[in-house]
Amino acid sequence: MCIFAMRELPPTAGLPLHWRDLLPRRGDADLEARLHPVLGIDDLQVTCSGTAALVIALTTLSRNSPCSEVIVPAYTCPLVAMAVSHCGLRLRVCDLQRDGLELDPDMLSSLCGPRTLAIVPTHLGGRVVDIGAAIKCAARSGAWVIEDAAQALGARHADGTPVGMLGDIGFYSLAAGKGLTMYEGGLLVSRHPELREQMRVVANELAPTQHLWELRRSIELLGYAAFYRPRQLQWVYGMPLRRALSRQDFEAAAGDSYPTRIPLHRVGHWRRAVAARAALRLPAHLSALEQQARRRIAQLQRIPGVEVIGDAPGAQGVWPLLMLRMRHGSSRDAVLARLWGAGVGLGIPFAHALPDYAALQDVIPKAAVPNARDFAARVLAISNTPWLDYATFMRIVEVIGQA
Repeated sequence: MCIFAMRELPPTAGLPLHWRDLLPRRGDADLEARLHPVLGIDDLQVTCSGTAALVIALTTLSRNSPCSEVIVPAYTCPLVAMAVSHCGLRLRVCDLQRDGLELDPDMLSSLCGPRTLAIVPTHLGGRVVDIGAAIKCAARSGAWVIEDAAQALGARHADGTPVGMLGDIGFYSLAAGKGLTMYEGGLLVSRHPELREQMRVVANELAPTQHLWELRRSIELLGYAAFYRPRQLQWVYGMPLRRALSRQDFEAAAGDSYPTRIPLHRVGHWRRAVAARAALRLPAHLSALEQQARRRIAQLQRIPGVEVIGDAPGAQGVWPLLMLRMRHGSSRDAVLARLWGAGVGLGIPFAHALPDYAALQDVIPKAAVPNARDFAARVLAISNTPWLDYATFMRIVEVIGQA
């Protein structure tokens, strides 16, 4: 049961919408202009989801190349694998480094070759990974680097480059709970002007106006505005979570159950305008989350046997959640048994390493990825939402310490 009656904390620190964001006003600056101060990127392409952005990017690259293999981390969102399959490309799964989220350089080098179309490193949970090895391997084989920054909108690499712009292409998610949102949406960027133009052409072809999809997303966005509050989230998030946990469906509990079809359609003016208005509050939101994360990390680092996952040296990530790696999988599972489903915003990023999703066995090849499996077995995620008060956070710290 939920620790607090009628109270449920979200798994990530999304930006709540204000009622003024929803008003159908004219004369608003467009979303791209509003995000320029946050991202420092002039040319953004709005898509109907982060997954759709990846589909558009891969389709564009594959039309100009005979290559057909896409290398992805062995621990990432299953939608990445589904996007590769949707495009008719061959997925290659690369293990993680033993002590980090970066792609294992030796395995990456062995996978990367003349058939490699793209490498897709992931900035998981807002943490910025070093993509230097991916860039070097791609350069040797003539492949492209696509930064999966779905959870890292506003983060920067060590040299100050916005995450998503150090590789050839980058994409972000504007889905529910991922900071700025239009319930489902995405952004697609590239540092190559010719690629940006080609991706626009492909997007116009693949994602036409579909009024029924846009109506559905608009209704869902209104629902997000109404229910993304601690006293309402138990109905739309908490109760389904606890039902999934009661039947030990950990994929559903982690949010890893997805429809097989990837919707592709144009985003309507109203949803873009809602996100544009909310974007005015995004810099202050990200700054507050960073300050809060630093305080919470200081508490978590006092627990023996717990590693708080950070950024590559010199990089500046964003903090929708805090990721911890426990010393043992049994310790992680003991924390989950007590607090996952307790309404305090604790859970896991994804249920498995990619090769271990039974429902996707026709999409994801079997692979020896021991480091990714080890990470999946020991990782915890704690929401960095401001609604998580000090007393509740310290209770989480106490339970982790006992484990």
